Amino acid sequence: MVVSRAILNRALRSARPTSLRGLATVHNPGPFTEISRLSNGLTVATESHPHAQTATVGVWIDAGSRAETDATNGTAHFLEHMAFKGTGKRTQHGLELEVENIGAHLNAYTSREQTVYYAKSFRKDVPVAVDIISDILQNSKLEAGAIERERDVILREQQEVDKQMEEVVFDHLHSVAFQRQPLGRTILGPKANILSIKRDDLDAYIKTNYAADRMVLVGAGGVDHGELVKLAEKHFSGLPTSPTPIRLGTSSQPKPSFVGSEVRLRDDELGLAHIAIAVEGVGWSSPDYFPMMVLQSIFGNWDRSLGSAPHLSSRLSSIISSNNLANSFMSFSTSYSDTGLWGIYLVSENLMNLDDLSHFTLREWARMSISPTSVEVERAKSQLKAGLLLGLDGTTAIAEDIGRQIVTTGRRMSPQQTEQAVDAVTVDDIIRVAKKYLWDKDIAMAAIGNIDGLLDYNRIRTDMSRMTV
Repeated sequence: MVVSRAILNRALRSARPTSLRGLATVHNPGPFTEISRLSNGLTVATESHPHAQTATVGVWIDAGSRAETDATNGTAHFLEHMAFKGTGKRTQHGLELEVENIGAHLNAYTSREQTVYYAKSFRKDVPVAVDIISDILQNSKLEAGAIERERDVILREQQEVDKQMEEVVFDHLHSVAFQRQPLGRTILGPKANILSIKRDDLDAYIKTNYAADRMVLVGAGGVDHGELVKLAEKHFSGLPTSPTPIRLGTSSQPKPSFVGSEVRLRDDELGLAHIAIAVEGVGWSSPDYFPMMVLQSIFGNWDRSLGSAPHLSSRLSSIISSNNLANSFMSFSTSYSDTGLWGIYLVSENLMNLDDLSHFTLREWARMSISPTSVEVERAKSQLKAGLLLGLDGTTAIAEDIGRQIVTTGRRMSPQQTEQAVDAVTVDDIIRVAKKYLWDKDIAMAAIGNIDGLLDYNRIRTDMSRMTV
Protein backbone atom coordinates (compact mmCIF):
# COMPACT_ATOMS: atom_id res chain seq x y z
CA MET A 1 0.00 0.00 0.00
CA VAL A 2 2.99 2.31 0.27
CA VAL A 3 2.98 2.34 -3.51
CA SER A 4 -0.68 3.31 -3.75
CA ARG A 5 -0.25 6.13 -1.24
CA ALA A 6 2.74 7.34 -3.23
CA ILE A 7 0.55 7.35 -6.33
CA LEU A 8 -1.96 9.54 -4.56
CA ASN A 9 0.72 11.88 -3.21
CA ARG A 10 2.28 12.29 -6.64
CA ALA A 11 -1.13 13.01 -8.09
CA LEU A 12 -1.78 15.72 -5.55
CA ARG A 13 1.63 17.31 -6.05
CA SER A 14 1.20 17.39 -9.82
CA ALA A 15 -2.30 18.86 -9.73
CA ARG A 16 -2.36 22.50 -10.84
CA PRO A 17 -4.95 24.83 -9.29
CA THR A 18 -6.76 26.85 -11.91
CA SER A 19 -9.50 29.43 -11.72
CA LEU A 20 -13.14 29.09 -12.71
CA ARG A 21 -15.30 32.08 -11.84
CA GLY A 22 -13.10 32.74 -8.84
CA LEU A 23 -13.26 29.14 -7.61
CA ALA A 24 -10.32 26.95 -6.63
CA THR A 25 -10.33 24.01 -9.03
CA VAL A 26 -8.24 20.85 -9.03
CA HIS A 27 -8.01 18.62 -12.09
CA ASN A 28 -7.16 15.09 -11.00
CA PRO A 29 -4.76 13.10 -13.18
CA GLY A 30 -6.38 10.99 -15.85
CA PRO A 31 -9.23 11.81 -18.18
CA PHE A 32 -11.99 11.48 -15.64
CA THR A 33 -12.62 13.51 -12.51
CA GLU A 34 -12.71 17.30 -12.24
CA ILE A 35 -13.19 18.82 -8.79
CA SER A 36 -14.07 22.39 -7.77
CA ARG A 37 -15.07 23.95 -4.47
CA LEU A 38 -17.43 26.85 -3.91
CA SER A 39 -16.58 29.57 -1.42
CA ASN A 40 -18.97 28.04 1.13
CA GLY A 41 -17.07 24.72 0.97
CA LEU A 42 -19.41 22.73 -1.31
CA THR A 43 -17.46 20.34 -3.52
CA VAL A 44 -18.45 19.81 -7.16
CA ALA A 45 -17.04 16.72 -8.89
CA THR A 46 -17.70 15.40 -12.39
CA GLU A 47 -16.72 12.67 -14.77
CA SER A 48 -17.86 13.90 -18.17
CA HIS A 49 -18.58 11.68 -21.16
CA PRO A 50 -19.10 14.08 -24.08
CA HIS A 51 -21.20 11.71 -26.17
CA ALA A 52 -23.42 10.39 -23.37
CA GLN A 53 -27.08 11.34 -23.67
CA THR A 54 -27.93 10.57 -20.03
CA ALA A 55 -26.41 11.72 -16.78
CA THR A 56 -26.56 11.02 -13.06
CA VAL A 57 -26.34 13.99 -10.71
CA GLY A 58 -26.65 13.86 -6.96
CA VAL A 59 -25.54 15.12 -3.60
CA TRP A 60 -23.46 12.94 -1.28
CA ILE A 61 -23.63 14.14 2.33
CA ASP A 62 -21.07 13.24 4.98
CA ALA A 63 -23.74 12.34 7.55
CA GLY A 64 -25.82 9.27 8.28
CA SER A 65 -27.05 7.36 11.29
CA ARG A 66 -23.64 7.74 12.94
CA ALA A 67 -24.41 11.45 13.36
CA GLU A 68 -27.42 10.67 15.59
CA THR A 69 -27.87 10.06 19.30
CA ASP A 70 -29.68 7.20 21.02
CA ALA A 71 -32.75 9.42 21.32
CA THR A 72 -32.71 10.50 17.66
CA ASN A 73 -31.52 7.25 16.06
CA GLY A 74 -33.49 6.83 12.82
CA THR A 75 -33.74 10.54 12.07
CA ALA A 76 -31.44 10.50 9.02
CA HIS A 77 -33.43 7.71 7.40
CA PHE A 78 -36.76 9.33 8.34
CA LEU A 79 -35.57 12.58 6.77
CA GLU A 80 -34.66 10.76 3.56
CA HIS A 81 -38.29 9.61 3.33
CA MET A 82 -39.62 13.12 3.98
CA ALA A 83 -37.53 14.68 1.23
CA PHE A 84 -40.01 13.56 -1.44
CA LYS A 85 -43.16 14.76 0.35
CA GLY A 86 -43.17 18.32 -0.93
CA THR A 87 -41.20 21.56 -0.67
CA GLY A 88 -41.98 25.23 -0.39
CA LYS A 89 -42.50 25.49 -4.16
CA ARG A 90 -43.38 21.89 -5.15
CA THR A 91 -46.20 19.74 -3.80
CA GLN A 92 -45.57 16.01 -3.54
CA HIS A 93 -47.78 15.44 -6.59
CA GLY A 94 -46.11 18.28 -8.49
CA LEU A 95 -42.65 16.88 -7.68
CA GLU A 96 -43.58 13.39 -8.85
CA LEU A 97 -45.18 14.74 -12.03
CA GLU A 98 -42.19 16.93 -12.86
CA VAL A 99 -39.80 13.98 -12.50
CA GLU A 100 -42.02 11.76 -14.64
CA ASN A 101 -42.46 14.41 -17.34
CA ILE A 102 -38.73 14.50 -18.04
CA GLY A 103 -38.37 10.72 -17.84
CA ALA A 104 -36.02 10.95 -14.88
CA HIS A 105 -35.49 8.69 -11.89
CA LEU A 106 -35.15 10.28 -8.44
CA ASN A 107 -33.85 8.26 -5.51
CA ALA A 108 -32.16 8.45 -2.13
CA TYR A 109 -30.58 6.21 0.49
CA THR A 110 -29.10 6.42 3.96
CA SER A 111 -26.12 4.53 5.37
CA ARG A 112 -24.30 4.69 8.67
CA GLU A 113 -22.07 7.52 7.45
CA GLN A 114 -23.71 9.00 4.34
CA THR A 115 -27.01 10.28 3.01
CA VAL A 116 -27.42 10.45 -0.75
CA TYR A 117 -29.98 12.10 -3.05
CA TYR A 118 -29.54 11.55 -6.78
CA ALA A 119 -31.34 11.67 -10.11
CA LYS A 120 -30.74 10.08 -13.48
CA SER A 121 -31.99 12.08 -16.44
CA PHE A 122 -31.38 13.02 -20.03
CA ARG A 123 -28.41 15.29 -20.59
CA LYS A 124 -30.60 18.27 -21.46
CA ASP A 125 -32.54 17.93 -18.19
CA VAL A 126 -29.55 18.10 -15.84
CA PRO A 127 -30.44 21.70 -14.80
CA VAL A 128 -33.94 20.55 -13.82
CA ALA A 129 -32.54 17.59 -11.89
CA VAL A 130 -30.13 19.81 -9.95
CA ASP A 131 -32.94 22.28 -9.21
CA ILE A 132 -35.13 19.47 -7.85
CA ILE A 133 -32.37 17.98 -5.68
CA SER A 134 -31.42 21.37 -4.26
CA ASP A 135 -35.07 22.10 -3.53
CA ILE A 136 -35.75 18.89 -1.61
CA LEU A 137 -32.49 19.29 0.31
CA GLN A 138 -33.06 22.87 1.38
CA ASN A 139 -36.81 23.47 1.30
CA SER A 140 -38.64 20.31 2.36
CA LYS A 141 -41.81 21.33 4.21
CA LEU A 142 -41.75 18.47 6.73
CA GLU A 143 -45.48 18.80 7.32
CA ALA A 144 -46.93 17.17 10.43
CA GLY A 145 -49.47 15.15 8.44
CA ALA A 146 -46.81 13.77 6.10
CA ILE A 147 -44.60 12.87 9.08
CA GLU A 148 -47.42 10.87 10.67
CA ARG A 149 -48.18 9.05 7.43
CA GLU A 150 -44.53 8.20 6.86
CA ARG A 151 -44.19 6.52 10.25
CA ASP A 152 -46.29 3.60 9.01
CA VAL A 153 -44.29 3.40 5.79
CA ILE A 154 -41.00 3.17 7.71
CA LEU A 155 -42.41 0.63 10.17
CA ARG A 156 -43.45 -1.56 7.23
CA GLU A 157 -39.98 -1.14 5.75
CA GLN A 158 -38.52 -2.23 9.09
CA GLN A 159 -40.72 -5.34 9.04
CA GLU A 160 -39.41 -6.20 5.57
CA VAL A 161 -35.81 -5.69 6.68
CA ASP A 162 -36.42 -7.96 9.68
CA LYS A 163 -37.31 -10.76 7.24
CA GLN A 164 -33.91 -10.48 5.54
CA MET A 165 -31.67 -12.61 7.75
CA GLU A 166 -28.43 -11.21 6.37
CA GLU A 167 -29.49 -7.65 7.26
CA VAL A 168 -30.54 -8.75 10.76
CA VAL A 169 -27.27 -10.58 11.40
CA PHE A 170 -25.14 -7.65 10.28
CA ASP A 171 -27.13 -5.19 12.39
CA HIS A 172 -26.51 -7.41 15.42
CA LEU A 173 -22.84 -7.75 14.47
CA HIS A 174 -22.47 -3.96 14.49
CA SER A 175 -24.35 -3.72 17.77
CA VAL A 176 -21.86 -5.97 19.59
CA ALA A 177 -18.70 -4.86 17.77
CA PHE A 178 -19.39 -1.17 18.54
CA GLN A 179 -21.45 -1.44 21.71
CA ARG A 180 -23.14 1.74 22.98
CA GLN A 181 -21.50 3.73 20.17
CA PRO A 182 -23.01 5.43 17.10
CA LEU A 183 -21.75 2.79 14.63
CA GLY A 184 -23.49 0.12 16.66
CA ARG A 185 -26.97 1.51 16.04
CA THR A 186 -29.23 0.49 13.18
CA ILE A 187 -29.94 2.84 10.29
CA LEU A 188 -33.73 2.68 10.59
CA GLY A 189 -33.67 3.15 14.36
CA PRO A 190 -35.77 1.37 17.00
CA LYS A 191 -39.55 1.25 16.69
CA ALA A 192 -39.96 3.59 19.68
CA ASN A 193 -37.93 6.28 17.90
CA ILE A 194 -39.77 5.86 14.61
CA LEU A 195 -43.02 6.46 16.50
CA SER A 196 -41.71 9.47 18.41
CA ILE A 197 -39.50 11.42 15.95
CA LYS A 198 -40.86 14.95 15.56
CA ARG A 199 -40.43 17.76 13.07
CA ASP A 200 -38.03 19.49 15.44
CA ASP A 201 -35.78 16.41 15.37
CA LEU A 202 -35.71 16.41 11.57
CA ASP A 203 -35.10 20.14 11.41
CA ALA A 204 -32.30 19.91 13.97
CA TYR A 205 -30.60 17.14 11.99
CA ILE A 206 -30.70 19.29 8.84
CA LYS A 207 -29.28 22.34 10.60
CA THR A 208 -26.52 20.30 12.20
CA ASN A 209 -25.45 18.12 9.30
CA TYR A 210 -26.64 19.54 5.96
CA ALA A 211 -23.74 21.97 5.65
CA ALA A 212 -21.97 22.89 2.41
CA ASP A 213 -18.56 21.66 3.55
CA ARG A 214 -20.06 18.22 4.22
CA MET A 215 -21.55 17.85 0.72
CA VAL A 216 -20.38 16.82 -2.73
CA LEU A 217 -22.44 17.60 -5.83
CA VAL A 218 -21.55 14.85 -8.29
CA GLY A 219 -22.21 14.59 -12.01
CA ALA A 220 -21.39 11.64 -14.27
CA GLY A 221 -22.07 11.01 -17.95
CA GLY A 222 -23.61 13.79 -20.03
CA VAL A 223 -22.52 16.67 -17.83
CA ASP A 224 -20.18 19.58 -18.34
CA HIS A 225 -18.08 20.47 -15.31
CA GLY A 226 -18.25 24.22 -15.80
CA GLU A 227 -22.02 24.14 -16.27
CA LEU A 228 -22.50 22.02 -13.14
CA VAL A 229 -20.38 24.45 -11.14
CA LYS A 230 -22.61 27.31 -12.34
CA LEU A 231 -25.70 25.32 -11.35
CA ALA A 232 -24.11 24.70 -7.94
CA GLU A 233 -23.50 28.43 -7.51
CA LYS A 234 -27.10 29.13 -8.45
CA HIS A 235 -28.76 26.53 -6.24
CA PHE A 236 -26.35 25.75 -3.38
CA SER A 237 -24.45 28.96 -2.67
CA GLY A 238 -26.89 29.77 0.15
CA LEU A 239 -26.02 26.62 2.07
CA PRO A 240 -24.31 27.37 5.39
CA THR A 241 -20.87 26.13 6.39
CA SER A 242 -20.41 24.08 9.53
CA PRO A 243 -19.68 26.13 12.68
CA THR A 244 -16.39 24.26 12.77
CA PRO A 245 -15.65 23.53 9.10
CA ILE A 246 -14.39 20.03 8.38
CA ARG A 247 -12.31 18.57 5.59
CA LEU A 248 -13.96 15.77 3.66
CA GLY A 249 -12.24 12.49 4.35
CA THR A 250 -11.71 13.19 8.05
CA SER A 251 -14.01 11.98 10.80
CA SER A 252 -15.56 14.62 13.04
CA GLN A 253 -16.28 12.01 15.71
CA PRO A 254 -13.98 10.05 18.02
CA LYS A 255 -12.80 6.69 16.72
CA PRO A 256 -15.09 3.95 18.03
CA SER A 257 -13.75 1.13 20.15
CA PHE A 258 -14.05 -2.40 18.82
CA VAL A 259 -15.45 -4.77 21.46
CA GLY A 260 -14.71 -8.48 21.37
CA SER A 261 -18.13 -9.90 22.17
CA GLU A 262 -21.09 -11.83 20.84
CA VAL A 263 -24.86 -11.92 20.56
CA ARG A 264 -26.85 -15.12 20.08
CA LEU A 265 -30.53 -15.36 19.21
CA ARG A 266 -31.53 -19.00 19.27
CA ASP A 267 -34.54 -20.01 17.21
CA ASP A 268 -34.62 -23.74 16.49
CA GLU A 269 -37.58 -23.34 14.15
CA LEU A 270 -35.41 -21.58 11.58
CA GLY A 271 -33.64 -24.82 10.71
CA LEU A 272 -30.48 -22.94 9.72
CA ALA A 273 -27.63 -21.35 11.60
CA HIS A 274 -26.65 -17.83 10.51
CA ILE A 275 -23.24 -16.85 11.88
CA ALA A 276 -21.13 -13.73 11.30
CA ILE A 277 -17.61 -13.53 12.71
CA ALA A 278 -15.51 -10.37 12.39
CA VAL A 279 -12.34 -8.72 13.57
CA GLU A 280 -11.78 -4.97 13.53
CA GLY A 281 -11.08 -3.88 9.98
CA VAL A 282 -9.71 -0.69 8.43
CA GLY A 283 -11.08 2.68 7.41
CA TRP A 284 -11.35 3.95 3.84
CA SER A 285 -8.12 5.97 4.07
CA SER A 286 -5.99 3.31 5.74
CA PRO A 287 -2.80 2.31 3.90
CA ASP A 288 -3.93 -1.26 4.57
CA TYR A 289 -7.27 -0.81 2.78
CA PHE A 290 -6.30 -2.59 -0.45
CA PRO A 291 -4.31 -5.42 1.21
CA MET A 292 -7.35 -6.09 3.40
CA MET A 293 -9.59 -6.10 0.33
CA VAL A 294 -7.29 -8.61 -1.38
CA LEU A 295 -7.27 -10.70 1.81
CA GLN A 296 -11.06 -10.73 1.75
CA SER A 297 -11.01 -11.68 -1.93
CA ILE A 298 -8.79 -14.69 -1.19
CA PHE A 299 -11.67 -16.23 0.78
CA GLY A 300 -14.36 -14.92 -1.57
CA ASN A 301 -17.95 -16.18 -1.58
CA TRP A 302 -19.43 -19.64 -2.04
CA ASP A 303 -23.01 -20.89 -2.39
CA ARG A 304 -23.91 -24.55 -2.76
CA SER A 305 -27.31 -23.71 -4.28
CA LEU A 306 -25.62 -21.97 -7.22
CA GLY A 307 -23.85 -25.17 -8.18
CA SER A 308 -20.45 -23.90 -7.02
CA ALA A 309 -17.93 -26.69 -7.43
CA PRO A 310 -15.74 -27.83 -4.53
CA HIS A 311 -12.60 -27.03 -6.54
CA LEU A 312 -13.16 -23.27 -6.64
CA SER A 313 -10.14 -21.03 -6.14
CA SER A 314 -10.87 -20.43 -2.46
CA ARG A 315 -9.33 -23.16 -0.30
CA LEU A 316 -11.99 -22.49 2.31
CA SER A 317 -14.76 -23.22 -0.22
CA SER A 318 -13.10 -26.56 -0.99
CA ILE A 319 -12.91 -27.51 2.69
CA ILE A 320 -16.49 -26.47 3.42
CA SER A 321 -18.05 -28.03 0.32
CA SER A 322 -16.11 -31.29 0.58
CA ASN A 323 -17.18 -31.79 4.18
CA ASN A 324 -20.70 -30.39 3.75
CA LEU A 325 -20.09 -27.88 6.56
CA ALA A 326 -22.22 -25.01 5.24
CA ASN A 327 -24.76 -24.02 2.62
CA SER A 328 -22.96 -20.78 1.79
CA PHE A 329 -20.49 -18.20 3.03
CA MET A 330 -19.68 -14.60 2.17
CA SER A 331 -16.47 -12.88 3.20
CA PHE A 332 -16.62 -9.12 3.72
CA SER A 333 -14.41 -6.10 4.30
CA THR A 334 -16.64 -3.24 5.42
CA SER A 335 -14.95 0.14 5.85
CA TYR A 336 -15.98 3.34 7.59
CA SER A 337 -14.16 6.66 7.97
CA ASP A 338 -11.91 5.46 10.79
CA THR A 339 -12.54 1.75 11.37
CA GLY A 340 -14.21 -1.26 9.81
CA LEU A 341 -15.33 -4.86 10.12
CA TRP A 342 -13.51 -7.68 8.33
CA GLY A 343 -14.92 -11.18 8.49
CA ILE A 344 -17.24 -13.87 7.17
CA TYR A 345 -20.96 -14.63 7.15
CA LEU A 346 -21.80 -18.35 7.21
CA VAL A 347 -25.13 -20.12 6.70
CA SER A 348 -25.39 -23.82 7.54
CA GLU A 349 -27.96 -26.57 7.95
CA ASN A 350 -25.29 -29.00 9.20
CA LEU A 351 -26.14 -28.13 12.78
CA MET A 352 -24.07 -30.90 14.36
CA ASN A 353 -20.80 -29.62 12.89
CA LEU A 354 -20.91 -25.88 13.57
CA ASP A 355 -17.80 -26.22 15.70
CA ASP A 356 -15.94 -27.71 12.73
CA LEU A 357 -17.24 -24.90 10.52
CA SER A 358 -15.86 -22.20 12.81
CA HIS A 359 -12.64 -24.13 13.43
CA PHE A 360 -11.71 -24.60 9.77
CA THR A 361 -12.71 -21.04 8.94
CA LEU A 362 -10.46 -19.57 11.61
CA ARG A 363 -7.69 -21.99 10.69
CA GLU A 364 -7.76 -20.59 7.16
CA TRP A 365 -7.58 -17.10 8.63
CA ALA A 366 -4.52 -18.16 10.61
CA ARG A 367 -2.88 -19.62 7.50
CA MET A 368 -2.86 -16.16 5.93
CA SER A 369 -0.40 -15.07 8.64
CA ILE A 370 1.99 -17.84 7.71
CA SER A 371 1.72 -19.28 4.23
CA PRO A 372 -0.59 -17.65 1.69
CA THR A 373 0.44 -18.76 -1.77
CA SER A 374 1.37 -16.42 -4.57
CA VAL A 375 -1.16 -18.18 -6.82
CA GLU A 376 -4.13 -17.44 -4.55
CA VAL A 377 -2.97 -13.87 -3.94
CA GLU A 378 -2.66 -13.14 -7.66
CA ARG A 379 -6.00 -14.80 -8.39
CA ALA A 380 -7.64 -12.76 -5.63
CA LYS A 381 -6.14 -9.57 -7.04
CA SER A 382 -7.55 -10.33 -10.49
CA GLN A 383 -10.98 -11.09 -9.07
CA LEU A 384 -10.93 -7.94 -6.94
CA LYS A 385 -9.95 -5.73 -9.88
CA ALA A 386 -12.66 -7.26 -12.00
CA GLY A 387 -15.25 -6.62 -9.28
CA LEU A 388 -14.14 -3.04 -8.64
CA LEU A 389 -13.71 -1.97 -12.26
CA LEU A 390 -16.64 -3.84 -13.78
CA GLY A 391 -18.76 -2.28 -11.06
CA LEU A 392 -18.22 1.11 -12.71
CA ASP A 393 -20.80 0.31 -15.37
CA GLY A 394 -23.17 3.19 -16.02
CA THR A 395 -23.41 6.80 -14.90
CA THR A 396 -25.05 6.00 -11.56
CA ALA A 397 -22.30 3.57 -10.56
CA ILE A 398 -19.65 6.12 -11.55
CA ALA A 399 -21.39 8.90 -9.62
CA GLU A 400 -21.62 6.60 -6.59
CA ASP A 401 -17.89 5.87 -6.80
CA ILE A 402 -16.99 9.56 -7.08
CA GLY A 403 -19.29 10.65 -4.26
CA ARG A 404 -18.31 7.87 -1.88
CA GLN A 405 -14.58 8.32 -2.44
CA ILE A 406 -14.57 12.10 -2.04
CA VAL A 407 -16.77 12.02 1.07
CA THR A 408 -14.76 9.24 2.71
CA THR A 409 -11.20 10.08 1.64
CA GLY A 410 -11.32 13.65 0.31
CA ARG A 411 -10.18 12.57 -3.16
CA ARG A 412 -11.03 10.15 -5.95
CA MET A 413 -8.70 7.46 -7.18
CA SER A 414 -9.15 6.89 -10.89
CA PRO A 415 -9.83 3.34 -12.09
CA GLN A 416 -6.21 3.21 -13.26
CA GLN A 417 -4.94 4.19 -9.81
CA THR A 418 -7.22 1.62 -8.19
CA GLU A 419 -5.86 -1.06 -10.49
CA GLN A 420 -2.28 -0.02 -9.67
CA ALA A 421 -3.03 -0.06 -5.93
CA VAL A 422 -4.39 -3.61 -6.13
CA ASP A 423 -1.50 -4.75 -8.34
CA ALA A 424 0.96 -3.40 -5.75
CA VAL A 425 -0.27 -5.81 -3.05
CA THR A 426 2.23 -8.63 -2.45
CA VAL A 427 2.24 -11.91 -0.56
CA ASP A 428 4.29 -10.19 2.15
CA ASP A 429 1.55 -7.53 2.45
CA ILE A 430 -1.04 -10.27 3.00
CA ILE A 431 1.09 -11.92 5.70
CA ARG A 432 1.66 -8.54 7.36
CA VAL A 433 -2.00 -7.48 7.51
CA ALA A 434 -3.14 -10.99 8.51
CA LYS A 435 -0.75 -10.89 11.47
CA LYS A 436 -1.80 -7.35 12.30
CA TYR A 437 -5.59 -7.74 12.10
CA LEU A 438 -6.40 -11.48 12.27
CA TRP A 439 -3.85 -13.44 14.28
CA ASP A 440 -5.05 -13.92 17.87
CA LYS A 441 -7.34 -10.89 17.71
CA ASP A 442 -10.62 -10.36 19.52
CA ILE A 443 -13.65 -11.24 17.47
CA ALA A 444 -17.22 -9.97 17.35
CA MET A 445 -19.83 -12.60 16.59
CA ALA A 446 -23.54 -12.58 15.83
CA ALA A 447 -25.39 -15.88 15.55
CA ILE A 448 -29.09 -16.43 14.84
CA GLY A 449 -31.19 -19.55 14.36
CA ASN A 450 -30.57 -23.16 15.31
CA ILE A 451 -27.21 -22.51 16.94
CA ASP A 452 -27.14 -24.91 19.89
CA GLY A 453 -24.15 -26.68 18.33
CA LEU A 454 -22.03 -23.53 18.13
CA LEU A 455 -19.15 -23.51 20.58
CA ASP A 456 -19.04 -21.06 23.47
CA TYR A 457 -17.50 -17.69 22.57
CA ASN A 458 -14.51 -18.20 24.85
CA ARG A 459 -13.85 -21.62 23.32
CA ILE A 460 -13.86 -20.10 19.83
CA ARG A 461 -11.63 -17.24 20.95
CA THR A 462 -9.22 -19.62 22.68
CA ASP A 463 -9.21 -21.87 19.62
CA MET A 464 -8.27 -18.85 17.55
CA SER A 465 -5.34 -17.95 19.83
CA ARG A 466 -3.95 -21.50 19.68
CA MET A 467 -4.52 -22.00 15.99
CA THR A 468 -1.83 -23.86 14.08
CA VAL A 469 -1.78 -24.60 10.38
